[in-house]
Amino acid sequence: MTQLITPQLVTLDQNLGDSPADVIRVLAGKVAATGRASEVEGLFADAFAREQKTATGVPGGIAIPHCRSAAVQEPALAMARLSHKVDFGAKDGPADLIFFIAAPDGADQEHLKLLSKLARSLIKKDFTAALRAAATEQDIVDLVDGALADKPAAAPAEAAPAAATASTTTAAPKRIVAVTACPTGIAHTYMAADSLVAAAKEMGVDLQVETQGSSGAKPLDPAVIAAADAVIFAVDVDVRGKERFAGKPVINAPVKRGIDEPTKMVQEALAAAEDPHARRVPHFGAEEQAERAEEEKGEHIGQKLKRAVLTGVSYMIPFVAGGGLLIALGFLLGGYDITEVADKVVLENNFGNLPEGGLATYLGAVLFKIGALSMSFLVPALAGYIAYAIADRPGIAPGFVAGAVSGFMGAGFLGGIVGGLLAGYVAHLIGTWQVPRWLRGLMPVVIIPLLASIVASGLMFLVLGGPIAGLTVALNNWLTGMSGASAVVLGIILGLMMCFDLGGPVNKVAYAFAVAGLSAGSADNQAPWLIMGTVMAAGMVPPLAMALATVLNKKLFTLNERENGKAAWLLGASFISEGAIPFAATDPLRVIPASMVGGALTGALCMATGVTSQAPHGGFFVFFAIGNLPMFVVAIVAGMVVSALAVIALKRFAVKKPVEAEPVPATASV
Repeated sequence: MTQLITPQLVTLDQNLGDSPADVIRVLAGKVAATGRASEVEGLFADAFAREQKTATGVPGGIAIPHCRSAAVQEPALAMARLSHKVDFGAKDGPADLIFFIAAPDGADQEHLKLLSKLARSLIKKDFTAALRAAATEQDIVDLVDGALADKPAAAPAEAAPAAATASTTTAAPKRIVAVTACPTGIAHTYMAADSLVAAAKEMGVDLQVETQGSSGAKPLDPAVIAAADAVIFAVDVDVRGKERFAGKPVINAPVKRGIDEPTKMVQEALAAAEDPHARRVPHFGAEEQAERAEEEKGEHIGQKLKRAVLTGVSYMIPFVAGGGLLIALGFLLGGYDITEVADKVVLENNFGNLPEGGLATYLGAVLFKIGALSMSFLVPALAGYIAYAIADRPGIAPGFVAGAVSGFMGAGFLGGIVGGLLAGYVAHLIGTWQVPRWLRGLMPVVIIPLLASIVASGLMFLVLGGPIAGLTVALNNWLTGMSGASAVVLGIILGLMMCFDLGGPVNKVAYAFAVAGLSAGSADNQAPWLIMGTVMAAGMVPPLAMALATVLNKKLFTLNERENGKAAWLLGASFISEGAIPFAATDPLRVIPASMVGGALTGALCMATGVTSQAPHGGFFVFFAIGNLPMFVVAIVAGMVVSALAVIALKRFAVKKPVEAEPVPATASV
């Protein structure tokens, strides 16, 4: 197996800059220089994105930035011992020992196990002391190789007696089980596990951990779980198989807390075990439901409704994205009249019996039909996952049924929202019923879906579906009849909404409004396609504008912002509005108004010139699905330039914020 660390990957007693980004960039360069990564920028972007999700600093002056990246060709460890400490977010201060773990997207299990083993070694004081005392790069390599080969340095003499004393002072030790998991599953997962075990051992507590990491997970024995007095979930992702812990008192926290405060977490678990009112893992295996219940205590009804609807929209989008692109390809190959003959062609023809129009017509019909069937899930998926957001898994089936009823009655997108909310709240209410123990197992799979479907779908059929369908028809007629000034005004409104919060609730409402009507578009009714084209173009403006602004006037932007600007070109071209979030987060009063000005201009131009899109996503990469492509490009460029100039003007002439200093010269020479 390739050696994970070599002297060329070690940097000793140098100043690599003032920020985590500076250090990560240098170490990514080391990995690329040894031929283990194809590019520095891609590796840096993936590692820094991981760093922004959760800080990788841990107690003891250590940081472990890490990632899995398509840029990595061979797993690698790059280590730096810094002369100038850098704050990686640890509670006890900046770090001087940095281990950068770079793993390929498809790293094999053996390499992942070695990387995880290294991370676990870093919480051992004798190992880190040896790293700080090492005189040469080769000494560092030897120490790391020894840790990976299970040759630890001698443990401190006082550690064993302390543990033994603790174990003899408690006649009947409490039993705790834990699960640790982080998004990457390489470092924090295993360090948290070892920290919790060590803390529990010192306290005389029997604690067993299931690590759900990239190098595999060995599930805890069911008998061990059954005997446990409490559960600790130190996780940043969903716990796999959490229904196994149903009914146990639970302490839930981010995985990093398991590293920073393991003793406190064990103490909290012990207290929960003695508290009859302590929070417990739900019997339905829906930990998210319990977490949500805690959050909802401080939420008002508007926040609850918004969260549920946005959850439904996020789950609906994949159906729309795939289906919309397939329909667009169907039109490209088969022409607009493919809608009239698609069913017949798909059922009656094959490669040996091609229809009139040949292979293009046949493939166009197949693609169109697959796309149309995918789009038919739009309203049921929306309603189903709105209900899921309210009632968890028991709400999915009644939500889908209510959405299907809405589609059947012509109530469309609005009906799906109403039906999903109804199904979710009815399912949630039924789930609160106190039922005999023998009936609990049937509640989530039979009783709740049955009763909630009857109530929610019954109300849609008998009371609500007709009026909502009438409103939907009126709205569609109004959109179809738009022309001239009214269409331009709608374009301005949609452009402003798309740029207001860059992927947030307002942006998602405008996007959902566009994709919901996409399937109703046709050669005779292009209003839904007009709206989709306007929304897509306006949503591309903010990231592209910020990217352009960082090129036009670099001095107004920090080093990190200029790096984000490079990535924003691709994000904007792909219609990912969130590419502008790093700029808006640090300077919202300049970035958001500037983005909205350009977005409004783009929206107005698209509506005025008849730009259409049959695809719900993709930006410039779905050019074949764009009607009036030249004006699509012109509108985006116009909005991009206006927003870029606006943000530059605001940064120059409004109250300025300080710009970070450039990295110290030593960085460039490393």
